[in-house]
Amino acid sequence: MEFSKNIGEYDRKIRLVAGVVIAFWGVYAQSWLGLIGVVLLVTAFLRTCPAYSVLKMDTLEKK
Repeated sequence: MEFSKNIGEYDRKIRLVAGVVIAFWGVYAQSWLGLIGVVLLVTAFLRTCPAYSVLKMDTLEKK
């Protein structure tokens, strides 16, 4: 199953920064909530967000 890309460059950068911060905080605090950071990182690298697909949204810049 292949998802179409629906995350734009600005959204991707925000997800990368937030993902790193939340993941490191989760490791530091020994909290399972740090997994949210991992989810943000995965969606940033794949450039697709399943929630956006369900909501019929995208943040891709139109050319």
